[in-house]
Amino acid sequence: MLLAGGLWSATIAPLQITPPAIAQSGNPRALQLRANATQANAKTGVVVASGNVQIDYPARDIKATAAQATYYSREGRMVLSGNVYILQEGNSLRGEVITYLINEGRFVARPRAGKQVEAIYLLPP
Repeated sequence: MLLAGGLWSATIAPLQITPPAIAQSGNPRALQLRANATQANAKTGVVVASGNVQIDYPARDIKATAAQATYYSREGRMVLSGNVYILQEGNSLRGEVITYLINEGRFVARPRAGKQVEAIYLLPP
């Protein structure tokens, strides 16, 4: 549903937010996002997904879950919040807010107040 100001809203899951040209089968840039609700603003390039967010990014072997995800397409940045769990190549990261800097392939994690971030890394033998 297109709303005023170029804002797009849906409550359909699963939802693939990548444009069809990018989301084609086998395209290494495809990132699949599922959520209970999403909003995308064509003017700002910001996509907000909320409720049972699930992300699958096969090109970088990333799977993630969170309560909410905000994707800033122009900046190449995704902010996941609310009991975030990320799994990449057997390594895992948990925190309250985790920012994924897509172009850099880097995560920045923050804990819930009074808690800690948890990371589990597989070390080479």
